[in-house]
Amino acid sequence: MSEQNNFKIKTAVLTISDKGSRGERKDLSGPVIKEMMENIGAEIVYEEIIADEQEEIKETLSRIADQKKADLILTTGGTGFAKRDITPEATLAVIEKEVPGIPEKIRADTISITPQAALSRARAGIRKQTLIINFPGSPKAVRECLEAVIEIIPHGVKILKGEITEHQHSHKNK
Repeated sequence: MSEQNNFKIKTAVLTISDKGSRGERKDLSGPVIKEMMENIGAEIVYEEIIADEQEEIKETLSRIADQKKADLILTTGGTGFAKRDITPEATLAVIEKEVPGIPEKIRADTISITPQAALSRARAGIRKQTLIINFPGSPKAVRECLEAVIEIIPHGVKILKGEITEHQHSHKNK
């Protein structure tokens, strides 16, 4: 899907977890994202586990986008109601354009699986030419949420990178 015209999505996977960053918990969500993205032909160019610290999250997101390390940054963790869950706030602080339709679609598609999907505070947005999307921290939730948007991600990244300049019609009701 993402390899049309030799186009590969350079993807960064950023796990946000206090325990994971200290080596006290094995990261199970990052590998789910990595596997799913590789299955559509994406190239994982960056992986890191960092603590739930707003400045560290902001700095890492900014550095990856500003240095053009990745076309896409997928975060996992820190999107819930816990006091230390601040990934959405850090994301909003660094993006230049919000993309509300992505988390809206994720919530709409996953609410039928679990009503708790409505509690997600995940965000998505653009910084420079990099799309940033927040995902929850559990492997099951990450899989369900990424499945909701994995088909539209390549199109969005291609537009950001200037690979698509004309609107392509792929509407279900033509």
